[in-house]
Amino acid sequence: MRRVLPLKIALASLLIAACVTINVYFPAAAADKAADQVIDNITKGTPTPPQGSITPVRSGNDILLAAVGNALYAMIPAAQAQGAETLDVSSPAITRISASMAGRWGELEKFFASGAIGLTNNGNVEVRDLNAVALPDRATVKRLVSEDNADRAQLYTEIAKANNHPEWEADVRKSFARRWVAKAKAGWYYQDDGGAWKQK
Repeated sequence: MRRVLPLKIALASLLIAACVTINVYFPAAAADKAADQVIDNITKGTPTPPQGSITPVRSGNDILLAAVGNALYAMIPAAQAQGAETLDVSSPAITRISASMAGRWGELEKFFASGAIGLTNNGNVEVRDLNAVALPDRATVKRLVSEDNADRAQLYTEIAKANNHPEWEADVRKSFARRWVAKAKAGWYYQDDGGAWKQK
């Protein structure tokens, strides 16, 4: 009888969860904070801090309750995300991508400063004026921009996935696009919403 009761509770919880409908809204303020953290890590070379640790579950009842909790979370992960104050940006993939971007940031900075490249309105980097780059460096700037854009695309995808909402990728990208411009230095170029280049 003692083993049947937790099973009944688990089944009842699953039935209740199956009947729950939750509207999930993209947490824009949390995304902006996450973008600021990641951008600061990339531009200043600081590591992304880990967010907590998992304690192992040992008893039989705890295992059953953990399984029920995981099943409920799988069915309705949005319940936690709707009121989220932060987005998780500490996955190994995000850390690896951020480190890759931080490694080339110093090289990109001089091209931002010269006006050769700028920040696009979709969260990427683009060659804006190749004439501002010395002839021997033109292949280098094109390679750096291409590599950085590949990392940026992966970064936005991984952040959405790390928060169990791959459908948020476009919104994550928009948040980053805004925050990259907000954190750009004076004199750097960026695109406005219509795609026109402006100088900060």
